[in-house]
Amino acid sequence: MYINRSSYFTRIKIVFFYFLFLGIYPFVYASTPYFESDEESHDEHLKSSEVRRGERLFYGLISGKGPAPACASCHNTLLADTLNWFPSAWEIANLYKENDIEDFRKVLLSPTTAKMTEIHRNFNFTDEDIVLIKGFLDYFHESGLQPPKPVINNLLFFLFLGFLITLALVDLIFLHKVKMRIIHLVVILGALGWQIKMVAFEAIALGRSEHYSPDQPIKFSHKIHAGENKIDCFYCHSTAEYSKSAGIPSVNVCMNCHILVRDGTNSGRYEINKIHFASDNQKPIQWIRVHNLPDHVFFSHAQHVGIGKLDCAECHGKVEEVYRIEQVTDMSMGWCIECHRTKEVAFYDNEFYTKYEQMHEDLKSGKIDKVTVEKVGGTDCMKCHY
Repeated sequence: MYINRSSYFTRIKIVFFYFLFLGIYPFVYASTPYFESDEESHDEHLKSSEVRRGERLFYGLISGKGPAPACASCHNTLLADTLNWFPSAWEIANLYKENDIEDFRKVLLSPTTAKMTEIHRNFNFTDEDIVLIKGFLDYFHESGLQPPKPVINNLLFFLFLGFLITLALVDLIFLHKVKMRIIHLVVILGALGWQIKMVAFEAIALGRSEHYSPDQPIKFSHKIHAGENKIDCFYCHSTAEYSKSAGIPSVNVCMNCHILVRDGTNSGRYEINKIHFASDNQKPIQWIRVHNLPDHVFFSHAQHVGIGKLDCAECHGKVEEVYRIEQVTDMSMGWCIECHRTKEVAFYDNEFYTKYEQMHEDLKSGKIDKVTVEKVGGTDCMKCHY
């Protein structure tokens, strides 16, 4: 998944602890994948060995269960940065946590939707297998989805450069193995320069969230709604033209369509049922904001969309072509300033700009051929920072 990157200085502070536990972590992780004891699990009815067998069944590691795909191939057990139309393993565990084994067996072997029937038709699980799988899911419900292991290649490269600098200094001052001092100078300056570049890059990237794409409570697809079904952006984001925020659609807006549309093309009924659950229980859907600006930055959709007539794709990309929304630009100050310096405003037939009388005269006389955002104060500091 996509997150804000931290400074390398912060990462270096924990490198000592990383190497301290590097040797023992793989053994600890491998010995306790989802349970703590070899004798008992958190499930009062199953031993940990049985939960382990349920885990192996879920991952398709036990042969002789038919040609059907493994449960984990559809129901992810890690946090994902791509849209998986099937419910995650935790969602299934949460849904059937309080249900008895008979309800779980029915949905596993006798699904109600065409898509599930097609996928589950070759399942060859016994009643005992189903009990073990549910036992694993009950345990998995407590641990939840885990993020993928972090990639530390850049950090290791940074430390390797520091190691080269140390070797060069030690040899230059004490060992004198390399006679040509120019080699020491090249190694020190080259490695140090690359480290400075890496630190500067990470420092600049602090607070930016390009490609950020969080898991949403409902797997909503802009490609299906805005692309295939041609729903206008302003139908859901109804305040974009006159408010600071574009607005998040309420449950009632979703229900305008989904009171009739109950079965999704890709997700079946599971995701749409979440909308009906929120409506029936009068609870808002907790959507997660994707595009975030620092607190000291003022931005108004009304100014850009309502007055500036800016198309949504200018900032958000072609949302009608993607299933899962992400932040497509770095939304840095430089990106905003560059747009303000080059973007021509909708100056004619725009009531907002009637007060710029001198500019209208300059345009008529040919003194200027266009009006950019910069010319109407778009690069003044106080426009965005107050």
